[in-house]
Amino acid sequence: MNSSTDSEPAIFPTEFPVAASIAPQEMVGEGKAWGLCTAVDLQDCHPDLIRNADHIRRYVVELCELIAMKRFGECQVVDFGSGRVAGYSMVQLISTSLISGHFANDTNNAYLDIFSCKGYDPAVVEAFSKDFFGARRSTATVTLRY
Repeated sequence: MNSSTDSEPAIFPTEFPVAASIAPQEMVGEGKAWGLCTAVDLQDCHPDLIRNADHIRRYVVELCELIAMKRFGECQVVDFGSGRVAGYSMVQLISTSLISGHFANDTNNAYLDIFSCKGYDPAVVEAFSKDFFGARRSTATVTLRY
């Protein structure tokens, strides 16, 4: 049972203003939150980009360089499913955790998750992802994990 002094995970959806004196990436580390999780939803992506395994792999490489994350092993990109759930799924282990994504052919949407116990800037991740997949709209939800 939580007492009133227990802290709740912080969730910062990009569609709402956030009044935080500390950037989420600075809230992770020794004596702070264990990790930072950013869920990025991309709507109306360029169809050719989300249906291209090489483009998805290149996204992972460039994103990891941008946010200074070290990839561990090869990026797995698999095309499977049928109907509404058909499309690529991607998983990349990083030395501080995991990047994953699901790309929906039916809607041309993409759903990305970046979890790391090393801080990074969620706004940079959202903007880069939106641009890389040619999305018309995006939202991101940031959660501190304890």
